[in-house]
Amino acid sequence: MNYFSLNKKAPNTTFKDAVIRGLAPDRGLYFPETITPLPESFFKNIDNLSHSEIAFEAIKQFVSPEIPEADLKTIVEDTLAFDFPVVELNKNISFLELFHGPTMAFKDVGARFMARCLSHFSKKDKKQDVTVLVATSGDTGGAVANGFLGVEGVKVVILYPSGKVSDIQEKQLTTLKKNITALEVDGTFDDCQDMVKQAFLDTELTDNMKLTSANSINVARWLPQLFYFMFAYKALHNKYDNLVFSIPSGNFGNICAGMMAQQLGLPIKHYIASNNENNVVTRYLESENYDVKPSVQTISNAMDVGNPSNFVRIQEIYKNDFNLLKENLSSYSFTDEETKVAMKDIYNNYSYVADPHGAVGYLGAKKYIETHPDVHCVCLETAHPTKFLDVVGEVIRENIELPSQVLAVMDKKKKSIKTSTYEDLKSYLLNR
Repeated sequence: MNYFSLNKKAPNTTFKDAVIRGLAPDRGLYFPETITPLPESFFKNIDNLSHSEIAFEAIKQFVSPEIPEADLKTIVEDTLAFDFPVVELNKNISFLELFHGPTMAFKDVGARFMARCLSHFSKKDKKQDVTVLVATSGDTGGAVANGFLGVEGVKVVILYPSGKVSDIQEKQLTTLKKNITALEVDGTFDDCQDMVKQAFLDTELTDNMKLTSANSINVARWLPQLFYFMFAYKALHNKYDNLVFSIPSGNFGNICAGMMAQQLGLPIKHYIASNNENNVVTRYLESENYDVKPSVQTISNAMDVGNPSNFVRIQEIYKNDFNLLKENLSSYSFTDEETKVAMKDIYNNYSYVADPHGAVGYLGAKKYIETHPDVHCVCLETAHPTKFLDVVGEVIRENIELPSQVLAVMDKKKKSIKTSTYEDLKSYLLNR
């Protein structure tokens, strides 16, 4: 499989090079040259397949031939070392829980898969360490830090916005040490992401080190997220005919991966991008005007993205046909107050504790069901509620048992480096 830049001004390249580069030389995101649908028999027999078998068949075409099948099977099995349960609330709505991994966030899958791919490549080529540069609005940092911890030949530098991630999220990305460094940026997530993108275009850096990104701009972080949608389909397809997904959306990597699963043949009817007040895509689908605005801080902080990088991949899937996209994608935006009300309703009506992101997904599902009552909507619950304990505790007024993943970091000492400008980042990278 080869990959091309969506800016179409850079040479096509291999999966390995796309992973190691992260971003193409023309600043474009990489996208696979071809997408070959899986045979119908795969979906007819999906009940007989394990999660690892499903994931292997789904991802195989995108990494071949650079990762041999035997090695890929091991990578997939190591990646999926936890559960993905579906909790049905009623005949119309379920939650797909994606928080049973080591950092209790959906990004554990992509981070673990990418870390194992880079480890595979670094064992083959020991000439130079790879530096993974990643911006986080919350959960990405912890997932990447945990996924890459101790990986030989890989150093990780995480940029996060000071004061704009939860206490537990901050602990998960600032306390691991070893090959992990956290840079605390005076700014927003968009500032962090811009600094990362600028670094990839800085030849003084790229001529002196191997730089890659572990944000969902990286194909090895982005593509494995398509597994979730197949797992949910396996769990529910015998019970419900019209499955749709409501995805809390920030950088739009997760929902884009779901659309890739659909391109592989997964029989899903529709996708819902559920946004907080950072709602550029909601407004775009209403007006056909893609009007980027600075991100604003909300209680669902992992979605505080003003300019979602992966939306260009979604446009590529639909060949930049706005009407075709609208047939397959709806989008709604909700305030913090609406999110809190939803969290309370979910708890009171179903005895289920949702985090703010899952609650936004639930609101999007309810909105869509108003006009499509015959569907069953799967909401992605992307993070464990204890990662947002201040908000969740305020809303449901109940003590929530802390999972082992949280207890493991609560008493650890934070270590971060204060950063204000791109020059600070560049200086750190050149002098480390």
